[in-house]
Amino acid sequence: ALASQLGAVTVSSVPDEQSAEVGGLQNTVTNLGASIGTAVAGAVLISALTTSFFAGIQGNPAIPDELSAKAEVNLAGGVPFIPDDQLEAALAEVGVTGDTATAVVEENSEARLDGLRASLAVLSVLAVVALFFSGGIPTRQPGAESAAAVNAAPTPGTGPAPGPAPEPASGPASEPAPEAEPVKGADPP
Repeated sequence: ALASQLGAVTVSSVPDEQSAEVGGLQNTVTNLGASIGTAVAGAVLISALTTSFFAGIQGNPAIPDELSAKAEVNLAGGVPFIPDDQLEAALAEVGVTGDTATAVVEENSEARLDGLRASLAVLSVLAVVALFFSGGIPTRQPGAESAAAVNAAPTPGTGPAPGPAPEPASGPASEPAPEAEPVKGADPP
């Protein structure tokens, strides 16, 4: 709903002749922004998830050092964002069970939350920065003032613009004219 309102503001801020081009440009920029935002959020999410997970398994005494080192080598490209049940199944396949598996699953759960928090924090900061730049959005359609002035101006040959009648001036020039004397030989009115 917000995107459609922003589109209406954008298109209404230009003359009608340019509204199609502006609408197309606005849709292109919206899609580009959504793509870049998704990429940034995903990159921050995976980076924070990976960093938090590796820090968690290295500092957890229930996870052997050799398992931590093996996990870092195998997951160097990034820790996948997987649910706990899939991680438990994967750990069981490679023979990691018991307290060690529980500790890895807990670290993964905490790392997922850390990644989500970091990603949402970055998106929130970007939204606040965008609000700062939204102060430049026009509040009136360009050219609306000049169009209103043209419509209010009298058209040549049509007389003055309609409005209240002028009030009579005061002073000697505003005194009534003396009555004219009748012309001799004319019939009285």
